[in-house]
Amino acid sequence: MEDLPTDPGLRPRITNYSPNDQDQVRRAYLLAGPCQPRDHAFPQKIFGNKLRRFNKDWFGLYSSWLEYSVSKDSAYCLCCYLFNPDIGDQTGGDSFVGEGFSNWKKNDRLQSHVGGSNSAHNQAVAKCQDLLKQKQHIQTVFEKQAKHDEDDYLIRLNAAIDCIRFLLRQGIAFRGHDESENSSNRGNYLELLKFLADHNDEVKAVAFGNAPQNVKLTSPDVQQDIVTAAASETLKVIVEEIGDALFSILVDEARDISVKEQMAVVVRYIDKKGNVIERFVGIEHVSSTSAISLKEAVEKLFSRLGLSISKLRGQGYDGASNMQGEFNGLKALILKDNLSAYYVWCFAHQLQLALVAVAKNHEDIAMMFFVTNNVVNVVGASSKRRDILRGKHAAKVVEALNVGELASGQGLNQETNLKRPGDTRWGSHYGTLVSLITMFEAVIDVLEIVRMEGPKGDQRTMTRMLLGSMQLFEFAFTLHLMRTILAITSELSQALQRQDQDIVNAISLVKLSKKRLQHMRDDGWQSLFEVVSTFCEKNEIIVPNMNERFIAQGKGKRKAPKITNLHHYQVEIFYNVIDMQLLELKTRFDEGTSELLLCVACLTPSNSFF
Repeated sequence: MEDLPTDPGLRPRITNYSPNDQDQVRRAYLLAGPCQPRDHAFPQKIFGNKLRRFNKDWFGLYSSWLEYSVSKDSAYCLCCYLFNPDIGDQTGGDSFVGEGFSNWKKNDRLQSHVGGSNSAHNQAVAKCQDLLKQKQHIQTVFEKQAKHDEDDYLIRLNAAIDCIRFLLRQGIAFRGHDESENSSNRGNYLELLKFLADHNDEVKAVAFGNAPQNVKLTSPDVQQDIVTAAASETLKVIVEEIGDALFSILVDEARDISVKEQMAVVVRYIDKKGNVIERFVGIEHVSSTSAISLKEAVEKLFSRLGLSISKLRGQGYDGASNMQGEFNGLKALILKDNLSAYYVWCFAHQLQLALVAVAKNHEDIAMMFFVTNNVVNVVGASSKRRDILRGKHAAKVVEALNVGELASGQGLNQETNLKRPGDTRWGSHYGTLVSLITMFEAVIDVLEIVRMEGPKGDQRTMTRMLLGSMQLFEFAFTLHLMRTILAITSELSQALQRQDQDIVNAISLVKLSKKRLQHMRDDGWQSLFEVVSTFCEKNEIIVPNMNERFIAQGKGKRKAPKITNLHHYQVEIFYNVIDMQLLELKTRFDEGTSELLLCVACLTPSNSFF
């Protein structure tokens, strides 16, 4: 538009422009106004016996349309040029459009060119006025409507994004069981969006019923698209923050609700401020949990994120064989590509596996946990039984306070209940064992009530078996033994799971726990036996003579090994269980890994625990 010729004598016909551009050209000329060089020295021409020339006063008479071409010394009509390119012989034919008018003798032709109210010139003037009235122009109407729709869409989109960001940050489910308009609860996303609309008039004006049918932004597909976009932008920021820095990965695999194998990946790196950062970067579906499949999934993820395996300096997995195996595990496959990608176990998971190994591999300990878990299930099967247990225990506490067996004071003798252990967190069993020992008498009373008054059938049989097992010295002994061991490892477990834990302190805590277990093995038998004996006397459990021959439950004397009770409880249980625990800790927290971590701690700006 800036290069349009201003001289009317040099302009191409309006029809020479593309139909898509003609209105823009017309508008540009109308906004610029007619070409009227008032200061020009107009040349004279001989008409008959007189010299005549263009009179600049005519610009004042016909200011809205009259133009003068310096190059051709002719007059033109801007309006007729723009809208009447071919007007035939009417009002001077092509004089004021193509060739120009230059007969200065007949200046009345200017007025005759204007003509009547319905002349071609006046029709062209009307079209020019309509074109300049942008608010009435159809294109302007379309653009205005489009802009209005765009503004409404942006309000609606921002509201949807705000709701989705809130749900994502809180880790809350989006969908509801019934998302129909008549539902009383349409799911978290729709209910949150409705709440926002009810408290924001701007959102309310464009959401739900006030939105077009195809852009309500409430469908599951739209929700998923926005979530995917949020994930993509988040990953982009994480990768940009990592940049060319070195990093490590933490990987674990599990099955989702659809029984698909999933691999969760976390990257760990140091930011520009020297802080250790952990970021979750994705869940990868794997066809199998073999080391090769996991390696391919890691490579695929790295390729998608633009991360290089050459920058990898650490691997952290759980203790499963397919993840940790020395020759065919993921560790070994990655080390083939990058010798600097050192493998380090998760300390908390190592401790977890050490406890699991002892609980599953020793028959007497496994039996004790089996009985304990079933006791918790039976007693905690209903709120009525839990209330009875609390009432029984409270009565026992009052009785003990009256006879001086318990001390009173602030924070002492708080109301409690049996704690349910977590299958994937063996450290939680410590709380279960402590509560069972504390409430042992009340638990026995509740089990007796269930055996006498509970539903007939399997539950009464199970309760009878539990009562018989709990009132044996072997159960009391293994219960107190594991309570003592878990007291040591539970403290270590909680320390290892602290977010501010550092490598040096974690290694020292592991060593301290090993020393405490070794000290218990060397000097803890007598004190443990005395505690168990006192417990048994209080709860009317028979304490066997340690010098007599040991007879296992369910076995005759002929097939029983010729060992004493002392040998069985001290050697086969006490020493054996502690040795198993020490061996597991020594194997899983080996010296090589500890030395490596200490070296890393000295080289990195932060000693935060890996």
